[in-house]
Amino acid sequence: MNQEQLNRMHFASGFIAALDQSGGSTPKALRLYGIEEDQYEGEEAMFDLIHQMRTRIITSPAFTSEHILAAILFEMTMDRQIEGQYTADYLWEKKGILPILKVDKGLAPLENGVQLMKPIPNLKELLERAQDRHIFGTKMRSVIKEANPAGIHAIVAQQFEIGLEIAKAGFVPILEPEVDITIADKEKCELLLKAEIQQHLAKLTEDVRLMFKLSIPTVDGFYSDLMEDPHVVRVVALSGGYSRKEANEKLARNPGLIASFSRALTEGLKAQQTDEEFNTLLKSSIQSIYDASVQ
Repeated sequence: MNQEQLNRMHFASGFIAALDQSGGSTPKALRLYGIEEDQYEGEEAMFDLIHQMRTRIITSPAFTSEHILAAILFEMTMDRQIEGQYTADYLWEKKGILPILKVDKGLAPLENGVQLMKPIPNLKELLERAQDRHIFGTKMRSVIKEANPAGIHAIVAQQFEIGLEIAKAGFVPILEPEVDITIADKEKCELLLKAEIQQHLAKLTEDVRLMFKLSIPTVDGFYSDLMEDPHVVRVVALSGGYSRKEANEKLARNPGLIASFSRALTEGLKAQQTDEEFNTLLKSSIQSIYDASVQ
């Protein structure tokens, strides 16, 4: 674990840019970017286009370490290059931004009100490659759809089990048990979720460091006590389907909680924009998310 990078993530001001759309979410991300599915053929062309989009964002003069702590990358992005460097090296060496890798393989079918992660059969090999690519941390997502104690217990247990394996390999894992923002019992889910998280944190050895990526809570400041736990490097928030404006407003009411936005970050960016238009909008978006993150 790189101590300089760990200190930056723990103490510096800023937010995390989530640029990790995978196979299932890439077509939607491209549509929002102004590229329809009839404009490309096959997965290879699709991933080439999404890498072009990510490259345009990362190389933009608006995308700097002044406001951005880290960027979450899809596995293929880790293995691709930007201006002759692997993406993680470009982020850290040219931009001073920490590279984080999405490691999950998507969601399992709904059971007990939650969607666990699918198995990650090649995790050991993936982490070895991530070490070679100079990755700082990882991220993995599962989803809570109802306040089912058995389901939430299972989702947190899975996140911690795999997270500890990742931590032992020298990375800082981000555990992401997302609560669906549209459900009626969201607040009850959050109560059950935090209680499960706290039980697992209490059992950790002193040397373990991890992060959480959580839905913006119903009750302002609800995760403040998690931020105080010595094992927790940072608690970050996903936008969860909120617009950028709404996500920023909710985030700003939660001191210490910082953004890890995807759609809310790229909202309004289009392939057809000139570089000046693209960079101006991206700068404005980054500034607004930063401001909400440092309240």
